[in-house]
Amino acid sequence: MKTASILVMATRVVGLILVLLGILFWTGTATQLLPLHIGLGVVLVLILWTMAALAARAGGNRGMVAFAVAWGALLPWFGMTQANLFPGPYHWVIRVLHLAVGVVAMGLVDGLGKQMRRGAAASDGSRDAHEGRATA
Repeated sequence: MKTASILVMATRVVGLILVLLGILFWTGTATQLLPLHIGLGVVLVLILWTMAALAARAGGNRGMVAFAVAWGALLPWFGMTQANLFPGPYHWVIRVLHLAVGVVAMGLVDGLGKQMRRGAAASDGSRDAHEGRATA
């Protein structure tokens, strides 16, 4: 559980930095930080996949785990190809979708972490009941 909590906190920090960098890019500034944005995006994917593996090992929802793994594969593809998708005056739609894809990834890490916490709490409760301890 400690690892999952650390990954959730890391996701919040990395996610905030990614969003702030994205805002800078949308305003046309700090484009020299694009490699940092890409690197942190890779970190986010690795965190997502690690959390999915931990959740699977802990007996988490298989559908959510599978979705997280697939979403993690989609994230770098979308990020790296977005410049060529829907070019022109309506490219802002792709930018908004890019933001949404990243936010969903962050939400998946958080959701998998919550599942693991609930599973751990239920496991502790059943262990307490099995050992004859009162649960409150």
